[in-house]
Order: sequence, then structure tokens, then C-alpha cells
Amino acid sequence: MLQGSQSWKFLNEPVILSTGVVGGPFEAKGNLADDFDHLFSDIWLNESSFEKAQTRLMEEASYTALAKVNKKPEDMQFIFTGDLINQITTTSFACRTLSIPYFGLFGACSTSMEGLALASFVINYGGAEYVLTGTASHNAATERQFRYPVEYGFQNPPTAQWTVTGAGVAVVGKTGTGPVVTSATIGKVVDMGATDPYNMGAAMAPAAADTIEAHFTDFDVDPSYYDYIVTGDLGKVGLPLMKELLRQRGLMVTDEQCMDCGLLIYSNDQKEVQAGASGTGSSAVVVYGHLLERMKRQEIKKMLVVATGSLHSPLSYQQDETIPCIAHAVSVEMKGV
Repeated sequence: MLQGSQSWKFLNEPVILSTGVVGGPFEAKGNLADDFDHLFSDIWLNESSFEKAQTRLMEEASYTALAKVNKKPEDMQFIFTGDLINQITTTSFACRTLSIPYFGLFGACSTSMEGLALASFVINYGGAEYVLTGTASHNAATERQFRYPVEYGFQNPPTAQWTVTGAGVAVVGKTGTGPVVTSATIGKVVDMGATDPYNMGAAMAPAAADTIEAHFTDFDVDPSYYDYIVTGDLGKVGLPLMKELLRQRGLMVTDEQCMDCGLLIYSNDQKEVQAGASGTGSSAVVVYGHLLERMKRQEIKKMLVVATGSLHSPLSYQQDETIPCIAHAVSVEMKGV
């Protein structure tokens, strides 16, 4: 089960049985609109606050994923989930509604793969038959907490990224049909001294490279094993940096092989996005929506998804701390194709 120093190999190959993916009006204008189960026309989602809207996103994605396999919340043994907002309260309120035994996670934007890794671990070891995992983010809620309220009209620099309004959730099961989770590599906290909260791509790139190198070392394979190495979310600044760091370490990844969730979701016409997308929901909606659909169409057989997260807070930034980052990698494969 333990592979190398920081990886797990899932011999029983937990299955991603279904997913639920929802988004907001800005996501409806992006490249991947067709891969969402539902897109809301109102960023408020008929709620009285942006935080309540984020809770609603998580609930809607969860019920959508469950309905696809004719399951109810009470059929799930556990849920692994979290977010970025105020002690993950928006997630906790969603789980209050779902009433599933709850593991609350904080991995910032790495939460999607942290949750999938832990859900797969529990399933693989016989600790559950069905587990729900995923995460949500909301642009206006995140901006209000970490930067400036959107009403303020602050002009972001070109290195800044746009927080996705959306949620992606998966039902992971012991048996069934669908993409399988074959392994996971748990990242270490990496801090290279970055201090700019408007340049998360550069801050997180070293953590992504560190986890990817650990994955290939632990499993004694090279990058050619995977069709794609998918990061989330390094954006225009971080993705080239990560590729260069990997090449310096002797891992010859190709430009065509590396893709970033933050660069996939929006179109070039959406100028507000700047360096790409971010947020806990970004990698969740792209992986559980667009990329798994490509796997089902047999366009992708093997991918390594590396979700990256910045572990700073408004308080740590105010105290002139540097920005610690982390990345978790999960290998997803479509067997029998």
C-alpha cells in the first residue's frame, strides 16, 4: 500500500462512479460550459450572501452526483471536503444539510485531490463502500476574504488569477464502472519565500514540481507513463515555471503533456481572468467535469492530477509571513480501453 516515501498504491482500484459539477454565470461564458451539469444565471444563487451561495453550490453538486447513481446522502459512509472561507464554514454548513459523517479538510486549492486521495484510501482499505468527495469556491466570497470586496473595484495585476464560482463532487465506490484511482502522492509544504498574494502561480509551482518528482521516484516510472500531467491551478505564470523546475530535475515533460485547470476553464475573451483561474472549485470542476468526460470518450487513458494550494491566510499576510504551498497528486486511469 505504501509506495516509496510519500505515496499510496491502491491495489483495489476505487472507482469514480459519478460526478456532479455546477458553476456560475461567468463559467457559462467559458470554454467548458458544456461539461457542467448545471450553470446558474445569478451569482447570488438566490441566496442572501456570497458565502451562502457557495454552500448552495456544494449542496447542488453533491445531490447531482448522488442522483446519477441513484444514491442518497445516507448511502454514503463519509464525505471528505473543505474550502477556503473562514474555517471552512461554507463546507460545514453544506455538510449540515447533507448529514453525512464529515471529514473537514483545509488544503486550499489542493483540497480536491486531497479529498480524492483520502476517499480512495478509505475505500481501498475496506473502510467504506461509498464516499463523497469534492469542494466548492465562489469568486466574490474568496475575493472578499483574501483581497478586496468585488464592489471596491480593485484592479488586479496581470499575475492575479480569477476564482472560479463552482463546485465539483464525486462519488467514489468499491466496485462499479468508471475511471479508477490507482495511486496518490501526498505533498509536503514547500515555501520558497514568495510574498505576493497576487502571484499564486509562481508561489505554488515549486510545490507542484516537488510532488511530481516524488511521485515518479516512488513509483519508478517516467513522465511518459501518463497521457497528461494536469495541474490546478498554476496559470500562465506558474505552469512554465513548474515545467522548467521538472526539467532541471531530469524529468523531461513535454509542453503538450502538461495542462493546467486554471488555463482550461475560461476563454481568451474573458479578460478579467488575467493569469488564469484559481479557487478550490477550479480543479474540482475541470477534473470532475471536462477531463473525466474526455476519459469516458477514451481520449485520455491515464492522467496524473496535481492540485496545488497556497496555505497562507489574510492574517499571515498581514504579519509579513511568506506563502507556504502544497500539492497533492492522484493518478486516474480508464481501464479496459
